[in-house]
Amino acid sequence: MRVATDFAEQIKALDGTLSSIEKVLDVDSMRSEIADLQEQVSAPDLWNDQANAQRVTGRLNTLQHDTERVANLRARIEDLEVLVELSQEEADADSIAEAETELSRLRTEIESLEVRTLLSGEYDEREALVSIRSGAGGVDAADFAEMLQRMYVRWAERHGYPTEVYDVSYAEEAGIKSTTFAVKAPYAYGTLSVEAGTHRLVRISPFDNQGRRQTSFAAVEVVPVLEETDQIDLPDEEVRVDVYRSSGPGGQSVNTTDSAVRLTHIPTGTVVSCQNEKSQLQNKASAMVILKAKLLALKKAEERAHLDELRGDVQASWGDQMRNYVLNPYQMVKDLRTEHESGNTQAVLDGEIDDFVEAGIRWRRNNEGSA
Repeated sequence: MRVATDFAEQIKALDGTLSSIEKVLDVDSMRSEIADLQEQVSAPDLWNDQANAQRVTGRLNTLQHDTERVANLRARIEDLEVLVELSQEEADADSIAEAETELSRLRTEIESLEVRTLLSGEYDEREALVSIRSGAGGVDAADFAEMLQRMYVRWAERHGYPTEVYDVSYAEEAGIKSTTFAVKAPYAYGTLSVEAGTHRLVRISPFDNQGRRQTSFAAVEVVPVLEETDQIDLPDEEVRVDVYRSSGPGGQSVNTTDSAVRLTHIPTGTVVSCQNEKSQLQNKASAMVILKAKLLALKKAEERAHLDELRGDVQASWGDQMRNYVLNPYQMVKDLRTEHESGNTQAVLDGEIDDFVEAGIRWRRNNEGSA
C-alpha cells in the first residue's frame, strides 16, 4: 500500500508546479481580459468588422479555455487530496488505486500545460501553416510526404483542431510532391514549429518488386498565419499570378475551370499555390495569405541571421535530418535533437506525436537559454 507521505509529497509537487504555471500565465490578468472581451462581444455592432470580430471571439474562447483548464486542474488536485486522505483512513485498496491513476493523469496534464507556458515567442500564439515536400528517395519520398501529412492532420483531429488543405501536388505513381495546409488553433504555430526540418524514413519499399530497404526524405516547413497588423509590403509588380486547372490524384480534374492559382514572389523566388476552392478569387486570396506568411518568416529569419528558425529551410536529404522513422529492420521513431524515441511507430504515424512535440519545445527553450 502506498504510504501517506509519498502521496503527499507528489501532490505537493504537482501543486507547486501548477502554482508556477498560474503565475506565468497570470491568471488574474487573463480573467480581467476575459471581462473586457465579453463587453466587446456583447456590442451590437461587433460583426460590422468581421476580421476584428473573429479576433475578439477567438481570443475570448482561448482565454476562457485556458482559465477553465487551470481551474479544473486546481479542483482535481484538491479532490485528490481528499480521496487519498479518506482511502488511507479506511485502508480502501480500490480507492488508493483510483488515487494512483488520478495522480498519474494529473501529472501528465500539468506537464503538458507547463510546456504551453514555454511558448512565448513573437508568433507562438498564431495558427500554423504547414508545408511538406518530398525529398530524395523517389516514389518512396512522395509516399512518405503523404504519410507525414496524414500524421499531422490526425494529430490535429485528436486535439479537436480544425485543418484546411490549401494545396496538394500529387506525384505520378503514388504519394504527393508537396502540400500546404493550415492548423487553425491558438498556439498551433508555437507548438508545431519544432516539427520543422528534414524527416527520414527507412523501410522495405512497397514500390520495389525486389523488396529492398529504401531510405527516403521529406521536408516540413511551419510558418505562422499573419494578422492584419503584420506589416508585409507586397507591391503588385513583385507578384506574378498564374492560373491553371485544379487536379486530383492521377490527373483527374477537380473542376473544369482554371480556378487554381499560383503566386510567385519575383524578388525572392518564393512560390505558393492554392486549389482548394472552386473560385479563382478565393484561391488567390488564400494563396496570398500563404505567401505573406512565408515572406514574413523569411524576413524574420534573415533579420536573425539563421534561416532555419522560422522557415525550417532544409534540403530533405542526407546529413540534415532531425527525426528518423525506422520501420525495418526494427521499429523505432527517434528525434535526433532531443533523443526522444518511441518503438510504437504505427501510433506515431497515426498522430500520437505529443511526446515528441513537448520534448522539442523543452529542447528549444533549453537551447535558447544557453545561447
